[in-house]
Amino acid sequence: MSGPRDEGAREGAGRDEGEGAGRREVERTGPDEGGKRRSGVDGHRDDRHNGSGNGGNGDGGGADGEAEGAVEETAPEGGGPRGSGEGDRLDAALLDALFAQAPLGLYLLDQDLRVIRYNTAAHGVRGMPSTDIVGHRPAEFAPGFDRAELEAVARQALQDGSYVREHLVRGRMPTDPGREMVVSASFFRIVSDTGHPYLVAAVEDVTERQGALDRLDILHSAHRRLGASHDAVGSAQELADVAVPRFADSATVDLLDEPLRGLPLRSGPIDPGAPLRRVAYRSVRGTGPTGPSPGPIPQGALSTYGAPTPYSQALVDGRARLIRGLTEEEWLGADPERARRLAELGVHSMIVAPLVVHDAVLGVLALYRHRRLEPFDQDDLELAVELAARGAMSIDKARSYARERSIATTLQRQLLPREPAELSAVQSSHVYLPGRVGPGGDWYDVVPLSAARVGLAIGSVTGTGIEAAALMGQVRTALRTLAVQDLQPDELLVRLDDAARVLTDEQQGSLPAGAESLPDGLASCLYLIYDPIGRTCTAASAGHPGPVVVGPDGVPVPFPVEPGLPLGCGDGCYETRVVELPVGSVLALYTNGLMSGPPRRPAGGGADSGAERGGAGRGGAERGGLDEALPVGPGEGRRAVLQRVLARAGEEELSQLCDQAVYALLPERQREDAVLLLVRTLGLPDDKVAVWTLPEDPAVVRTARRLAEHQLAAWGLQELEFSTDLIVSELVTNAIRYGKSPIRLRLINDRGLICEVSDSSDSTPHLRRAKSTDEGGRGLFIIGQLAQRWGTRFARHGKTIWAQQEVPEADAGTGEEVEPGGGGELPG
Repeated sequence: MSGPRDEGAREGAGRDEGEGAGRREVERTGPDEGGKRRSGVDGHRDDRHNGSGNGGNGDGGGADGEAEGAVEETAPEGGGPRGSGEGDRLDAALLDALFAQAPLGLYLLDQDLRVIRYNTAAHGVRGMPSTDIVGHRPAEFAPGFDRAELEAVARQALQDGSYVREHLVRGRMPTDPGREMVVSASFFRIVSDTGHPYLVAAVEDVTERQGALDRLDILHSAHRRLGASHDAVGSAQELADVAVPRFADSATVDLLDEPLRGLPLRSGPIDPGAPLRRVAYRSVRGTGPTGPSPGPIPQGALSTYGAPTPYSQALVDGRARLIRGLTEEEWLGADPERARRLAELGVHSMIVAPLVVHDAVLGVLALYRHRRLEPFDQDDLELAVELAARGAMSIDKARSYARERSIATTLQRQLLPREPAELSAVQSSHVYLPGRVGPGGDWYDVVPLSAARVGLAIGSVTGTGIEAAALMGQVRTALRTLAVQDLQPDELLVRLDDAARVLTDEQQGSLPAGAESLPDGLASCLYLIYDPIGRTCTAASAGHPGPVVVGPDGVPVPFPVEPGLPLGCGDGCYETRVVELPVGSVLALYTNGLMSGPPRRPAGGGADSGAERGGAGRGGAERGGLDEALPVGPGEGRRAVLQRVLARAGEEELSQLCDQAVYALLPERQREDAVLLLVRTLGLPDDKVAVWTLPEDPAVVRTARRLAEHQLAAWGLQELEFSTDLIVSELVTNAIRYGKSPIRLRLINDRGLICEVSDSSDSTPHLRRAKSTDEGGRGLFIIGQLAQRWGTRFARHGKTIWAQQEVPEADAGTGEEVEPGGGGELPG
C-alpha cells in the first residue's frame, strides 16, 4: 500500500485555481454521520440540498469542477489508504487525471441531465464559477444555445445508449456574448456498478474550423448557383442571395450601364460620379410593400456615391474595403443620406467589394451586418473578395450573352420584312417579340404575286442566337424566291424542303456530338395564297400549325391544314387545303412562342365572373370581349383565346388586335420568340377585271386588241394603249400557235395593269435573245422591255402567261365603270 501523495503529485493530477485534486475514493452508498447518502460512483450527494451542505464556502468544485460531497481520501497511521485497495485508488487517480488533462471539455451528467463533474478545457466555461455549472443543466449555464436541441440529443443517447458523435451546435456563452461559438458535442452512456446510468459529454470548440468550412460552403454555393441566369440583373440577385443570410445580414449590388446593356467594358478606374443602378438587394429583414425599405436606394433606381467614400474608392482602385466600426468613420459625412439609412438599419460593420473582371469594374457589392453581433474580420474580407470575383464573372457572362443577343436581335429584325406595302388583296399587321433566351429563327412574310394575289408565309427555324437568325434569313430568301415564281403552296414547300436539306448538310459541322441530323428538321413553315378575285385561300404546311380564321361577323371559320414533316426532313409530301373566305375575314398566323405560356385570366374574375355580372357578362360575350374566363388548356385552348380576340376584328384595327392577342396569351415575357401576323382579306371589285374567251383562230388577235383598247378607255388608261396592244398581240398569238384551247384573255386594273393569257397547254415559253438574222423570236423580249414584270404560272390544267405594266399615278384607280359587254366570250 502506498502512502499519501505529496503536494506536487496532486498538482500534476490536475490542481486548478489553488484547489487540491488529490486521490479520492468514493464511499459505497450508505448513511453517514449526518444521515447523508453519497453516490458510490461520482461522490455526488443525492441530498445536497439538505440543510447541512457546504453552504456558500466556495468549495463546490475542485480542480476539475468535481461535485460537492466528494471527500478526499486520507491515509491512516499505518500508511495504507482507506478503501478497497490499490486498484480503486488507481482508478480514481486516472479519473482525476482524465478530467484534469483532457484537451477537450468533459461533462458527466446524471439522469436529469445535470452536471455532476466537468473540467475547464472548454473555452466557454472558463471564468465561470463552478457553482453556476455543477448541479445545473447545460441550458441553464449556456442559455445562448438551443435548449431543445441539446436536451433531445442528450436524452436520446441516455435512454437508448446510442453514441452521438460530433453533433454541431451553435450558440453564445454568457462569458463572451459577442462571439458565436460552434461546438462539437459527442454523447455516450456509462453505467455504474450499482446500475445507475450516466451520460458523458465531450465538447470541443470548433468555431474556427467550422468558420472555415462555412466559408468554403458559401463559395461552393456561389459556384453552383451563380451563372444560372442569362441576364445581369438575375446574376446580381443570385450573388446577393448567396451572401444573405449565411454571410451577411444585407447585401446590395449596384451596376454600371455597360453590363446591363451588353456594351463593351471600360478598363481602368471608374469616375466616382458615374451613375450606378441598384439591381439586387437581399436582407434578413425582408423586402416588399409590408417590409422595410430595400436599402438606401430603391430597386432599379440610379444613384451616385459620395466621394470620398469606400464605395467611390473601390470604383477608383478596384480594391475591397473592410469597415468594422461604422459609427467612427469620418467618410459618412460625404454621403449623409446613405449614412442616415445605414444608421436606421443598425449597420455596425460592412464590406465594399468592387465587381472586377478583366481589369474592368462592373459595379459594387456591399455587404452589411446589423443583426449578428460579430463584425466582419479579415477572413470575411477575403471571402467577400472571392464572392465578388465569382459574381463579376457571372455578370460578365450575362453581359456577353446580352451583347450576343442584341446582335442577333438586330440581325433578326434586319432580315425580317419591313412594313408591307399597301395591297389591294389584304390588310396586314404583325408583332415580333424576341424571347428571353435570345432571338430564334421565327419569321413571316407577305409576298405580292401576280393577278393581284398575295402569298402569306410564317415559320420558325430550329435553334436560337445569331446562327438561327442567319439561317432564317437564308430560308426566308429561298421562300420568297420560290413564291414569286407563282408556285402552288404544296409545290413551293417541296422545293423549299430540297433547299432546306442542302442547308441542313451545311449545318452538320455545328450539330452536337453524336447527332446525325437536326431533331425537328431545319424549320417549320406555313404558306398560303389568297386570291382577291376568287376570294379563295390555298394553304399547305410543313410542320407548322394552321391559321386561326374568323369571318367578318366574328364567327370562327374552319380551315383544317394538315401539317406535313418539317423542312429538311426530305419527305416532300404536303397536302393542300382550299377554303373560300368572305371579304373582311381575318387570318392569324403565329409561331409556337405565342402559345408557350398560360393565357391571362381577367382581373378579379374567375370562371363564374361572367355569370355573376349577369347581363353585362353576356353582353361582353356577344361583343367577343375578354371579360369572361379564358380557356387555359394547351394547344386548342389558346387558339380559342386567339379566336376570342379576333372576334372583335370588326371593331378594332389589326394593330390593336395584335396587342390584344399578346396581352391575352402572354401575361409574362415568353421564353421563345413569338410572331403574330394578322391579315384581313379584301376583294377586288368586279369592275376592275375584264375576261374574254377567245377562239383558236389567228384572226382573233386583232379583235383581242380592240377589246383591250375599249377596256383601257373605260378605265382611263389610254396612255398604256400602245404597249398593251403589243403585249396582247404577242401573248394571244403565242397561245394560238403553241397552246391549246380554250384560250382566255384577262385584264386586271389593280396597282398595275395586268394582262393575262391562259391556255390548256403545259409548255413553258423561254425568253431568248434573237440574232440579227432571225425572222422571229423577239416577242417575249419585247414584252420584257415593255412590262414592269412578266412571268408564267401553272394551274392544275394549263398555264397562264402574264405581264404587268406600271399605271400612271394620276390615272390609277380613276377609271369609269365598264360598259356592258366589256367582258365575256367572243363569237366563234
